[in-house]
Amino acid sequence: MTMNLRGVRVPRFLYGTAWKEDRTEGLVNDALDAGFRGIDTANQRKHYFEQAVGQAVQNKLREGFIRREDLFLQTKFTFRDGQDDRLPYDPAASITEQVAQSFSSSLEHFGVDSLESLVLHGPSQRDGLGAEDHEAWRAMEAIASSGRVKLLGISNVTAEQVTALVGLSTVPVAFVQNRCYADRQWDRAVRAVCDEHGIIYQGFSLLTANRHVLASSKVIAIATRHKKTASQIVFRFAQQVGMLPLTGTSDPAHMQQDLDIDTVELDAEELAIIDRAGR
Repeated sequence: MTMNLRGVRVPRFLYGTAWKEDRTEGLVNDALDAGFRGIDTANQRKHYFEQAVGQAVQNKLREGFIRREDLFLQTKFTFRDGQDDRLPYDPAASITEQVAQSFSSSLEHFGVDSLESLVLHGPSQRDGLGAEDHEAWRAMEAIASSGRVKLLGISNVTAEQVTALVGLSTVPVAFVQNRCYADRQWDRAVRAVCDEHGIIYQGFSLLTANRHVLASSKVIAIATRHKKTASQIVFRFAQQVGMLPLTGTSDPAHMQQDLDIDTVELDAEELAIIDRAGR
């Protein structure tokens, strides 16, 4: 299943590639074999191996297993403080040039001329948006204006930061990607701002950050009723409340299970139970 966002087909589920190191290429191959067509990564060697992600994608394209037009590829620009010494840009360059260098490197990793999404991998400061954030976003908008990326987003943000970014943007904010905690009402404040401005909320760590929800007897009962796992039910809940979930599973069987939720329809009471499960 896909949704259409400003002319771009966006899958209803993304495969996240963080923290996979030497297993990255093989796991991305497995994800594509399982049916994932949306891949999330970052040009941040500290936590991602984007070159290996790109190699897996290139191999599948070369084999004819997938078509480029069926893929949604998303990368991120990460500020110096979030990197280690394996930088995709010159640290002495301006932020504008660093964004350009990082994105060009990402295109090389994937062996393509354009990507579907470019995300600012977290603001430069905890509160509000600083001068570096403004400069990075303007550089990202320039890439979008050139046609080399279709959609822009930001990750690891507060509701106030999303509102501020919307206010300064000339290219609309398409995505917000956050770690999503049930005990924070599934990031309700940020999702509300996203809903207000037509932004798609991408939720990650939906399982690992919410193990108590997966163990909840009420959630397990819902899963049993639908003949699914508790993990599948949480992912379907996320989709039904308007999120675009990410999974980073390393298990090919779980990859297939994660995608096998389209026929599940949680009713209002079930959604409310899951919504309250983390409180």
